[in-house]
Amino acid sequence: MTDRLKITMLRKAGLTPAQIEEALEAERNSGQTLDRVLVTRNLLPEAKVLDFLSEYLGIPKNPNLTGSKVPEAFIQVVPVQFARTHNLIAVGRRNGVVEVATCTPLDVQPMDELASLLESEVEPVLAPKQEITNLINRAYRHKADGVDEALDDIEEEDIMGLATEIEESEDLLDVANKAPIIKLVNMLLFQALKLRASDIHLQPFPDHLQVRMRIDGILYDMEAIPKKAQEAITSRVKVMGKMDIAERRLPQDGRASIRIGDGDVDVRISTVPVNYGERIVFRILDKTAKVFRLHEIGLSEENLKIFRRYLSYSHGMIFVTGPTGSGKTTTLYAALTEQDSTEKNILTIEDPIEYNLAGISQVQVNTKKGLTFAAGLRSFLRQDPDVMMVGEVRDTETAEIAIRAALTGHLVFSTVHTNDSASTVTRLIDIDIEPYLVSSSLLLVVAQRLVRLICPHCKELVPPDEKVSFQIEELGLDRDRFPEGKIWKGMGCDECFHSGFQGRTAIYEMLPIDEHIQHQIVERASATDIKRGAIQRGLKTLRMDGIEKLLSGMTTPGEVLRVTQMDIV
Repeated sequence: MTDRLKITMLRKAGLTPAQIEEALEAERNSGQTLDRVLVTRNLLPEAKVLDFLSEYLGIPKNPNLTGSKVPEAFIQVVPVQFARTHNLIAVGRRNGVVEVATCTPLDVQPMDELASLLESEVEPVLAPKQEITNLINRAYRHKADGVDEALDDIEEEDIMGLATEIEESEDLLDVANKAPIIKLVNMLLFQALKLRASDIHLQPFPDHLQVRMRIDGILYDMEAIPKKAQEAITSRVKVMGKMDIAERRLPQDGRASIRIGDGDVDVRISTVPVNYGERIVFRILDKTAKVFRLHEIGLSEENLKIFRRYLSYSHGMIFVTGPTGSGKTTTLYAALTEQDSTEKNILTIEDPIEYNLAGISQVQVNTKKGLTFAAGLRSFLRQDPDVMMVGEVRDTETAEIAIRAALTGHLVFSTVHTNDSASTVTRLIDIDIEPYLVSSSLLLVVAQRLVRLICPHCKELVPPDEKVSFQIEELGLDRDRFPEGKIWKGMGCDECFHSGFQGRTAIYEMLPIDEHIQHQIVERASATDIKRGAIQRGLKTLRMDGIEKLLSGMTTPGEVLRVTQMDIV
């Protein structure tokens, strides 16, 4: 493509002469193609780049690859590393030509290599990078991840000769010249990311090391690694987490940063000595994962309206509550994306920082250096903030500073571990916060839980069996509330590990702190009394919200019962 054509194209896309010059200069000097330069330098959003390339190059565009089926031949022939590195995935075959989704159509060399690998003609289709990544993950999910191959490569002499150096941020896809043990650990992490696992457990048994992965909140058994490799794997993991390899009798914590192509993933590692060795748990924080918007996290229209009303306040305290792993941070991030970071100074203190938010200053807790939630919050007050987010209120000091900040003209978000919305109010009083401070600062308490969604690939309407009938009765529902008396059930398929579930959504309980509750707080009323009165005034509880999602065919009676308690009447 000539410079004149590029200039015409960029001018039509809305770039200024200075930006056009910057883009062309960067293309010449960096070796990157023009489309990649525009996106990486934030000169244009990816969607707009794809739109004008589609128009100028005459290449069709598909903004959503959710229903696309990848030809089996592509998965068998093309290595996952190649597909990920070049962001290429086949989305169909027509008249003997393979249609390949790409987000960088001006980089033609990988397409030529792909044509050679497939021994077929290929044609590009434009799609967003995130859609391509998601489809690659789905397509290669059931293909051997290299874990079995890495296990086959392990020989006795390899186990003793363990590499002890690790790069600052290692690329999981770069396994070609790695030692088998390193390759095995990398492949386990890569497999976990593809399967959307939040945690990897390495649990020692007398004769093997069992790999387990938590997917959608449930643990699944994966590979069983030979016992002979256990010590080497433990040492490798400790090297990754910068822990003491020689210490085997005490628990240790570490963290590592790894890369997948050009995406960063943080891994927190915990080791605990047990009777057959050391048990290891990885917590995976994929920073490349999508940050959800408020309308995407499972809020009903009514709850969304309530939440947005309080997000528009200039000061006060909003708490999100629930057990560990119930999606509280995701909800807070979604709330922060509703705030205008160009007009407001938004600061967060977190442990750990789970996602990077554009335009928002995020601080990582570091207790060893004295940077606690309370210390960070104190320093925030000298940073002229409009909105603050505190990862968690764990003690009286943090709660006091957060509440005083809310009273002095700041909007403060935080999380706390309580069973429901009403018990959050009494928890604050229990940790010695004066009731008058709680009643005057608190705006809204959001309680939440995560329920698994029925797998869309194997979803069927079936008559409820005896167990499900009992669960429906337990929820206080009649069979006639369901279509033809039947309920939706996932029958189990390869896509969902034969569990019948794929993905999760949240159920919510929104407790606005109205005048009535403010009086109850000052009078030190119990959580039961606060909740009972709120239900009478229209509070929709976690179970009620869960039942709505059950009746709409999103989840099952067992899931709603699993995560909710019986309502106060």
